[in-house]
Amino acid sequence: MTIKRFMALCLLLIPGFIAGYGIKLMRDTLFQIKIWPFEWLWLQFFVGVIAFVFGVWFIGGFILHRDRKNNKVAPKFQKK
Repeated sequence: MTIKRFMALCLLLIPGFIAGYGIKLMRDTLFQIKIWPFEWLWLQFFVGVIAFVFGVWFIGGFILHRDRKNNKVAPKFQKK
């Protein structure tokens, strides 16, 4: 495993943890468990949704970029 691949894996772990924390915040809101920095449950849920969407968006964009570079995507996903 080369250093570049290891760094790419480490880079993908950060948004993965952010998405996981977003899921945790949404789950805690569902069970009405308040986490310290949030005053209201709706704000906690909103931050959880934002964290989850950011994490999934970043990982999906990374995979799409890598597959475009290797010509492994469907024609509708190719850059024009």
